[in-house]
Amino acid sequence: MINRRTLLTAVAGTGALMAAPSILRAQGAGAGPIRIGALNPVTGSGSPYGSGMQKMILAAAEAVNAAGGAAGRPIEIIAEDTQTNPQAGVLAAKKLIEANKVQAILGTWSSGVSLAVIPLCNDAGIPLFHCSGAPALSTPPANAKGLGFRFQATNDRFGRAFAEICVKEGFKRPATMAFNNASGIGNTEGFRKAWEAKGGKVVESVVYEPNQSTYRSELMKVLAAQPDVIVTGSYLADTTILLREWFQSGQPVRWIIPGWAANPDLIKALGPEVTEDIISVDSVSNEGSPAYAQYDAAYQKAMNQPGSANVYAAMTWDMVNVLALAIEAAGSADMAAVVPKLREVGNPPGTVVSSFAEGKAALKNGKINYDGASSVLDFDQYGDVTPDFGAYFIKGGKLERRYIVKI
Repeated sequence: MINRRTLLTAVAGTGALMAAPSILRAQGAGAGPIRIGALNPVTGSGSPYGSGMQKMILAAAEAVNAAGGAAGRPIEIIAEDTQTNPQAGVLAAKKLIEANKVQAILGTWSSGVSLAVIPLCNDAGIPLFHCSGAPALSTPPANAKGLGFRFQATNDRFGRAFAEICVKEGFKRPATMAFNNASGIGNTEGFRKAWEAKGGKVVESVVYEPNQSTYRSELMKVLAAQPDVIVTGSYLADTTILLREWFQSGQPVRWIIPGWAANPDLIKALGPEVTEDIISVDSVSNEGSPAYAQYDAAYQKAMNQPGSANVYAAMTWDMVNVLALAIEAAGSADMAAVVPKLREVGNPPGTVVSSFAEGKAALKNGKINYDGASSVLDFDQYGDVTPDFGAYFIKGGKLERRYIVKI
């Protein structure tokens, strides 16, 4: 075991081994620590979020161990970087499963990585907790064994939120542009279905390939349809190119973009004039909950930023807590026994709790319902949750949340 000082100062690089504080003196310590893999996008397109996600896994594990551990055993975190790349994610997951013998993997971000990693988790019989949106992660073959648990909204739900915002803002002629992967297409297809269900029509739809230096031809095809708004399923790099080329065209149109692409880094790259009035949509944490207050304090301490700066870090905070509570409820780290307990500790009915320590005490008296920092965290039959969404408008180079969308 690495000591507490090492935990708090260790560099979050690929292959770094990070153990929870060796302060535990609880029953079952002879069984050794429960090893959990933190598989986050520390580099690549998810890097604005990955470091904070990883640090909240560590902080939450520290809190679990300070409360006596899960089923009397400490949590040990082994961290790897997906590089926001499916191939790198698979190699890291293989190491975690085969060499490090982890009992669960927490915190994959992009859908491409999660879709690549979940078969490995299925083969190993361990759960994958992720922040990805692709609808395919809910059902077979990806989730054939029910081991995938999603702490983010599905892309389909994002699409429904986009449609609600279009109605509220009075748009009539939307078009879509999607990055050619499961997440990008999932966003725009979810929007199309929701918009058509409202009696609307998408005037043009384009799917574009990644890693291009220009998207001018795809953009011109969309602009030729004279849309009043373009809804995207995109990432930061391609969104930056799209918006720069759109601004150069001089054609007026509004944009609705997922929050992982329309973020402060986009504003920094393009400036306030190009990004003015863009609508950024992201899931919103459970900000009024006691769990969020605890997460926010931990995030500010680790990152010197408010917790609201990284909605995905709130999700990874919850991942550790709900997993540890399920282990406590099962009285074992055997994932065959733990996985069925995840809904029991996360869903109503039961005593509402907001931390591992509170839940551990309440479990002695019956069923609990962990109310999370990222959402109320009620898992449906697919292992999915339904957070609320925030509509953020970029004004003067800053993101301003105007309203909440409930789906």
